Amino acid sequence: MGEMIRVPTLDGAASFPAYLARPAAAPRGAVIVIQEIFGVNPGIRKKADHWAALGYLAIAPEVFWRQAEGISLDSDVPEEFQQAIDYMMAHDFDAGVRDVEAAIRWIRGEGGVPKVGLVGYCMGGKIAYQTAARTDIDASVGYYGVGIEGMLNESHAIAKPLMLHIPTADGFVPPEAQAAIHAGLDGNSHVTLHDYLGLDHGFAAEDGMRRDEAAAQLADGRTEAFFAEHVG
Repeated sequence: MGEMIRVPTLDGAASFPAYLARPAAAPRGAVIVIQEIFGVNPGIRKKADHWAALGYLAIAPEVFWRQAEGISLDSDVPEEFQQAIDYMMAHDFDAGVRDVEAAIRWIRGEGGVPKVGLVGYCMGGKIAYQTAARTDIDASVGYYGVGIEGMLNESHAIAKPLMLHIPTADGFVPPEAQAAIHAGLDGNSHVTLHDYLGLDHGFAAEDGMRRDEAAAQLADGRTEAFFAEHVG
């Protein structure tokens, strides 16, 4: 079981809540878990707990804290799905990346862990890409990130390893967007892309109807090996 902590913003003017899961022994590294649009819900906490069980210090910041704290929504409930969309549409992604920087600083300072990875899902997959391009994170992984094709002009700034999991039947990332991502990133030595044929958005969600067990295990195994190599 983890605990809720507060992480200071970069300017120190405020703080935001985050779920923290500690490993049983000294951390081998740290993993920031970035939520889908549904908040730090039980599925995201489960992912953080899993990383802690693997020996990492794991932290899952509440991305929408400027709008509301304690958001935890269910993707299978239509009303809550729409509420999550509304939160995402109102989110300031540039400020969100600065919050990721604040989490990295907290981990390396207060947490005492020098090497940090980040894994994000859906909206968090986009944030994983932004983090790779805009921060000094040691490694990043994005699952079914939405909107990455519109940020390929930042790819030159990616200096640390980035892995993206791309389901080919993603209803939120059409084939032309996937083609643009491949065209823009296939030649980047820092980037690894994995396609999952015929799978849809959210296939690695911990709970709910979207999960595909075999694909989730494949992608998660790749992520674990990636962090073992680049984070600890």
